[in-house]
Amino acid sequence: MLEIAKVNRSFGDHHVLKDVSFTVQPGRLTGFVGSNGAGKTTTMRIALGVLSADSGTVLLNGAPVGTHDRRRFGYMPEERGLYPKMRVAEQLVYLARLHGLSAQEAQRNASALLERLELTERAGDDVETLSLGNQQRAQIAAALVHDPEILVLDEPFSGLDPIAVDVVLGVLKERANAGAPVLFSSHQLDIVERLCDDLVIIADGAIRTAGPTEQLRREHSLPRYEMLLGGDAGWVREVADVTVLELDGDYAVFETATDATAQQVLRLAIERGHVASFGPHQPSLAHIFREIIK
Repeated sequence: MLEIAKVNRSFGDHHVLKDVSFTVQPGRLTGFVGSNGAGKTTTMRIALGVLSADSGTVLLNGAPVGTHDRRRFGYMPEERGLYPKMRVAEQLVYLARLHGLSAQEAQRNASALLERLELTERAGDDVETLSLGNQQRAQIAAALVHDPEILVLDEPFSGLDPIAVDVVLGVLKERANAGAPVLFSSHQLDIVERLCDDLVIIADGAIRTAGPTEQLRREHSLPRYEMLLGGDAGWVREVADVTVLELDGDYAVFETATDATAQQVLRLAIERGHVASFGPHQPSLAHIFREIIK
């Protein structure tokens, strides 16, 4: 387990991180979400030892992380950090060797990742000749080539088309299923929603909430329901203790604090005619994010 415990960091008079604390559990994908400047990248760099904290601790399985432990990390920075004039496969092998793998292990891992990330045909190309999406795939391969036990990835989906996103999602899920704690940041909330088991939301340098995604859905929104009727659904706006969130002809999404009110709406809908569907409606991650940081 990777733990960030009461980490503070300032740059001059600007207090960037304020008692930041959260955990990344083994075998779980943790999404790290916040607006630009919220403190995500600074937190990740402190976890990796790229930056030092003014106070606080980074722990791995309960013990402070040292230089040797950080060799067990796989890190992908938001800015691309590969050598632009070096060939892709050669670079992966070089990086794996720096982490202590034998030449044979390095070559095997590099080849497997290039195939898994659909870059085999580009293995002999210089990094600078790749498209931005393929450069991103190569960067992800570089973070994984030494078989790290912990993954910390800053905006790994940036610049990827939908097919490439699915490929990378599959790779990260495989690492988590093998037991690795995986922490990744992303501005693409739809991807975070599809992928993450746990969610950490940071705003203005402070953690606003953290925990299992489904738990946060329950905690940060009233029960929601959606219904599709055989006629206009506008009458639902007149029901007491109901807040209509979306209304489009015969379709409505509404929020209410009690199940009894939801059942009342259903009875009224049945009295008015055909009910095609009626049931719970999960709030989106974007909605939760907006509610928490406002």
